[in-house]
Amino acid sequence: MDWFRAHIARCVDAGHRSRWGPSWLLVGLLLVAAGPAQADVLVTDVIFSPRSDGQGYVVRVRTTGSPEAYMLQPEQARELKWVLYNTTLHADYDKRAPAGPVEDYTVTQQNGHLILRVTLTSDRSISPTAYRDGASDDVLLNLAYDDAPPVASGAASSPASTASASSPSAADAPTAARTEQRRRDPMATLSRERSRLDTVVIDPGHGGKDPGAVAHGLYEKDIVLDVAHKLGEYVENRLNLEVVYTRTDDRFIALEERGHLANRRGGDLFISLHANAFQSASVQGTETYFLGRSKTDAARRVMKQENSVVREYEENPDRYDEYDAEAFVKGELFLSASMQFSEEFASIVQNQFKERVQRRSRGVHQAGFYVLWSASMPSVLVELGYLTNRQEARFLNSDRGQTYLASAIFRAVRKYKNQYNKGIVSSE
Repeated sequence: MDWFRAHIARCVDAGHRSRWGPSWLLVGLLLVAAGPAQADVLVTDVIFSPRSDGQGYVVRVRTTGSPEAYMLQPEQARELKWVLYNTTLHADYDKRAPAGPVEDYTVTQQNGHLILRVTLTSDRSISPTAYRDGASDDVLLNLAYDDAPPVASGAASSPASTASASSPSAADAPTAARTEQRRRDPMATLSRERSRLDTVVIDPGHGGKDPGAVAHGLYEKDIVLDVAHKLGEYVENRLNLEVVYTRTDDRFIALEERGHLANRRGGDLFISLHANAFQSASVQGTETYFLGRSKTDAARRVMKQENSVVREYEENPDRYDEYDAEAFVKGELFLSASMQFSEEFASIVQNQFKERVQRRSRGVHQAGFYVLWSASMPSVLVELGYLTNRQEARFLNSDRGQTYLASAIFRAVRKYKNQYNKGIVSSE
């Protein structure tokens, strides 16, 4: 199913550390699909090669095209699970013998996805890193020896050695304590560079032919675009992070495409901005959502309101037919760091709204928003307030109000960034 691609973490480009133990680094995460998917890419071979610098091995998965998404996840002390989504084995595939630090491996199919399980030998401490080959459509698993000597200055460069060079285990001579930790915990290290929060994707909801909520002569699409620009300037100029906008002007973009854009641009955090509406003009306040099964009638109402865009304005609404609550039950959806990070960031946002901007907080909730399904990174949908409340509408339409709201989310990003980066490198 096409929707399933949305949840996959982007290989090593945004490695996240599990909150359940510093020894496990989850490189994106996710689920077993709720149903079969249409495979676009074929795997023709799995090859084991020693690195040219002698500091590890590379497992090369040869493919007929570039897998759109994949996930690398440790399963047990010396076992790795590598899922290539919407990928299957070529009819002529023939299993090769394992080599190097790989004791054994299996390649299986499940629901249209290929699962490569790797068992590592016990004689070496290994740091695994998955990434795409820049010269082909292949994907690579770099198995770096933690106890290898530092790379000499001017050493020959290769895709494998380049990936390792950015890792503390390769670039610096580790202390005895760090070396001992890595021996106890063979998967405790990923590239420091690639584990940081670098790119924030800001998604101003609605746009173009889709005005969003309309009340008191105001359009949601305009309010959120103004807040998005303010937020982006703060994040870019004060945090020195890359900012990607799903739209920068008044244009319509399909909900699914917004998340796909975030994936293509290597987003580490996805923030979708919206303004609410309700039949009662007395209702007011902010609320922030992360992806999950709706647990309250209010959350389902907001979800239905935001998701109605596809039927009213999108040219191919049928592609969302499989985005339903049942998929959350059938799959192992978001037993992952991605959901944990999303919920954590949502809580930080709401706290900033309440404590720093004195907005009425309507809490943190989860719901199946289409726009969040397609973003394979920690993602939230922020409802900035109710346009149907006259007082709140004036605040949302004012430069002061928009500045306050943008600065609150900016502070949330700053706090999240500091906690996120600290958590990623705390055991190195």
